Amino acid sequence: MQSMENTSTIAAPDIPRVERLRLHDTVVEHLRKLIIEGVLSPGVKLNERELCETLGISRTPLREAFKVLAAEGLIEIAPNRGASVARMTEKEIREMFELMSALEAFSGELAAERMTPVELAEIKALHYAMLACRAQQDLPGYYARNQAIHDRINEAARNGALRQTYVAINRRLMALRFRSNFHADKWDRAIAEHEQMIDALEKHDGKRLGDILRKHLLAKRDAVLQIHAEPAQGAPSN
Repeated sequence: MQSMENTSTIAAPDIPRVERLRLHDTVVEHLRKLIIEGVLSPGVKLNERELCETLGISRTPLREAFKVLAAEGLIEIAPNRGASVARMTEKEIREMFELMSALEAFSGELAAERMTPVELAEIKALHYAMLACRAQQDLPGYYARNQAIHDRINEAARNGALRQTYVAINRRLMALRFRSNFHADKWDRAIAEHEQMIDALEKHDGKRLGDILRKHLLAKRDAVLQIHAEPAQGAPSN
């Protein structure tokens, strides 16, 4: 009896369920990235059979991933119609960006007081990496570092309730924020605003940083609404 109990205890860490959960998380991350970068555009129907063949997975982890993405507001699941990439109305876009501008402004006010020198150095490093991506015309790399800067500022605010709300709202806006950077002049304007953010952080000027972030997000809103109204002009030029 003792030998059987010991064998059961040793085998537990190797149970297949761990791998299945890891696969489910991987599928969520992969699909989220495709939605954010516009590979799967708003309104597109998600064909389960095609996605399973493309990703090399069964329907079970795919459907689990769909549930997570639906909870995040990135896809919609309709009875007898399947899943499709969520499409936001102009009113929803306007309201969500207005809320996000307030959340980011409050994050900035708190972060300016609470950020450590190490956290500030990390944000500066991300900014320089973002500049390198801009020089190389690397939009996905630029966007990833841009978002990381905003994320680090929110984390530095050290407010759990604010963090939770920020993450939930930002997930719904990430694809729209990505699309707003398609034009070079918007890249350069955003970079200038990020340099102002770093200066405000260095001076621990929370009010100024909050104002910069609020205006920064409202400018994103205006850019997104312009693209939303004229989708044909939203594609990047080569």
